[in-house]
Parts: sequence; C-alpha cells; structure tokens
Amino acid sequence: MAEALTIGEPAPPFDLPGAGGESISLAGLKGRKVVLYFYPKDDTSGCTKEAIAFNGLRKAFAEAGTEVIGVSPDSVASHDKFRSKYDLAFPLAADEEKAMLEAYGVWKEKSMYGRKFLGVERTTVLIDADGRVARVWPKVKVDGHADEVLKAAQAL
Repeated sequence: MAEALTIGEPAPPFDLPGAGGESISLAGLKGRKVVLYFYPKDDTSGCTKEAIAFNGLRKAFAEAGTEVIGVSPDSVASHDKFRSKYDLAFPLAADEEKAMLEAYGVWKEKSMYGRKFLGVERTTVLIDADGRVARVWPKVKVDGHADEVLKAAQAL
C-alpha cells in the first residue's frame, strides 16, 4: 500500500483505459489542472450522487481550466453503462489492476458489518497545472463535496 500523497510533490503518473475507448493519462493532461475523484463502484447510491454533482459543475470546472476524472476499479464496460445512464460528460478511468489506486494511496482495508475487505476509500485529489499534488480530500462525504473542490480549483 502506498503512503499518502504529499502536497507539492509530483502526482503519480498513470495511463488508464476510459469509458468510450479513450486513454486517460496524466501526461496527456499536462498544463491543465486535474481533479481525480476516486470512488468505490459505478451505479451505487453515493457514487452516483457524487458523479451527478461533479457533472452538474462541469462547465464551472472547465471555466476554471480544470479537468474532472472519475476513477474506480470497475471495468470500461461498467463505466460506459454508468456514463450513459446518467449522461456524465467527463471521463471515467478504469483501474481494474488497481495500480493507480495503490499509487494514490486510496486502495485500503475497509470494514463493513464486521467484515474486513480491500476497497476504494472515497478520496479526491486536485493536481495543479504543473502536475503536482495541490490538495487531497480523504474519506470524502459526498454532500457539498464537488462545490468545495470547485472552489479550490478556482483558487489555484
């Protein structure tokens, strides 16, 4: 398991398949601010609510020169369904190997009903235009979160 990210350090590089057959990489986003929001599973209540919140602010993020990318261990096929069901207009990256999730320190031991398992800790990372970690929100609570991330991106 990777350590937590450090503010000011270069963000770990990644290159993942995305919904719609696109390839999503940190190198391909150079010169733009990036919001990576890590979520556990497509089409579950909290993850859907979070995706819809980010999607609703996509124009404001674009005006702030910021790309929003959702990342989960779901497959590209799952992402394709999730995007079309909710008309999501931003990329969803599929990290089925969990290499990026581990590099960003969000693949963690969790527990539910006394059972321990590995899963994604809902986390958001804001990366500046130079590819450095600008801010990290661990253990995200969905309500109001996308607005808070937008304010941080606008201030960057």
